Amino acid sequence: MLGKRWGRRVKSIAALWAVLAVVGWVVAQVNQSSTPSAKVSVQALPTEQVVQQVDAIILKHLAAQNIRPAGLSSDEEFLRRAYLDITGKIPTAEQAAAFLDSREANKRAQLIEQLLASPDYGRHFADEWVRLLVPRDSQNRLLRTQPLFDWLTEQFNQNRPWSEIVTALLTATGTQQENPAVTYFLANQGLDQITNSVCKLFLGNQLQCAQCHNHPFTNWKQNDYWAFAAFFAKVQRDNTLAAAKQGTSPGVRELPRIALRRNLPESYKALPPKFLGGAQPQLRASEPLRPVLAKWLTAPDNPYFAKATVNRWWAKFFGRGLVNPVDDMHEDNPPVYPELLDLLAQQFVAHQFDLKWLVRTITNTQAYQRSSKPVGEQPADPTLFAQMPVKPMTPAQLFDALAQVVGFNRNLAARKPAIGPKPGFNVREAFIIAFSGDEGADPLDYQAGIPHALRLMNSPMTNADGIVLQDALRRGESPEETLDWLFLGVLSRRPSAQERERFLNYVAQRQYSRAAWSDVFWALINSSEFVLTR
Repeated sequence: MLGKRWGRRVKSIAALWAVLAVVGWVVAQVNQSSTPSAKVSVQALPTEQVVQQVDAIILKHLAAQNIRPAGLSSDEEFLRRAYLDITGKIPTAEQAAAFLDSREANKRAQLIEQLLASPDYGRHFADEWVRLLVPRDSQNRLLRTQPLFDWLTEQFNQNRPWSEIVTALLTATGTQQENPAVTYFLANQGLDQITNSVCKLFLGNQLQCAQCHNHPFTNWKQNDYWAFAAFFAKVQRDNTLAAAKQGTSPGVRELPRIALRRNLPESYKALPPKFLGGAQPQLRASEPLRPVLAKWLTAPDNPYFAKATVNRWWAKFFGRGLVNPVDDMHEDNPPVYPELLDLLAQQFVAHQFDLKWLVRTITNTQAYQRSSKPVGEQPADPTLFAQMPVKPMTPAQLFDALAQVVGFNRNLAARKPAIGPKPGFNVREAFIIAFSGDEGADPLDYQAGIPHALRLMNSPMTNADGIVLQDALRRGESPEETLDWLFLGVLSRRPSAQERERFLNYVAQRQYSRAAWSDVFWALINSSEFVLTR
């Protein structure tokens, strides 16, 4: 009898242990899952709801500081701002007139959708990211960047998730002709160079100070730097200068093992790969390292990636990030609006790293659509976003705006970066290089000076007969209409009553001659309003 009871107990205990073992296995699988999305449960909210929450956070903070936000921008102000920020171009006279004359209640939201659907959206952001990904130095003077520009344009216009674009850049293999994404590694040949770039652009961290010693202002150690750099230790790149001379397409490959390198920094440490601020992954000796890094870096629960992206894109539209500088995010440099940064980062992940969603959300906020005219005599701190900061046009935007209003040769003005072998002189790229300021310059500072003014005065482009002027003279059935078309084509608005009186008196005194209208045209181009994004 005792034996039977004991046997039943043993079976019951065995069954219980079996159940516990299964439960334990399931828990272990969940905890060890390689799919980070299993740990992310934030629900994707409708865009309108996120927009409202963004504005509520900012307004609450401003109210606590007794700061009155600026009013809504005029349609003219918003139109030009949205065009420049989303497509890098100013609207044509026809586009400006159509928007300003529209009586649609939601015409601003409609305009944002039109600009996101425009091919110029992808070209604009590709133009900006080529300059971020490819350092302008002597090593890259013969590196062709057109393949990377074309590839990025396609990715942005197709709205490929940012996580996938970054993964493609980080894991790129093959020749530049086969895979334009390898241009990123070709442009950053040194082990320290690619490490610094990845940390800045995709993780929002300046790790370069930890290359030679422990970082003096953050918790990053020298071992953190070289353990992260180890993910790129197997990457082998072709010499771009040699490839250009030989007429071959340079390439990038990942070797099965770490190769001994020449010209390594003196501070180099041979350490096993380790995620930044994270774990040391278990890797096989012959396993490619970059895919492992890319999977961690773009994971939904990565502590840096989404926040760094949201912060950089916010800065693109406001001239200031939620954290400044945008590539120096750490606990001793906190955001002014931590709740806002968390909200946008979480929703960016929930919306599958959708960049168009992010742009749509930012540009539909009251914060973005506020006027640049502050309440009171002095503007509020620009990091509070109480009014829209006035931003100088970037060199690329300025060139494209000038080319549009003067009708400059479209072949010469094509958006083709001039770095690398080129059959002809690229006027656009030469202009951008000449007008580019210091790399770390404040995007809200106007840096142009006398050399730039002289260059414009003597440029064939700015001495051409303006296409906007020709169109205005052709379309205007009266002096008033001609003036309207000039203003619409150059400043994206119609003249005020005072401007109308002054300019019409000027041309009337000169018998409405073409020379008089030309003076008006060039006065508008040389105004501060033309070169600023308000």
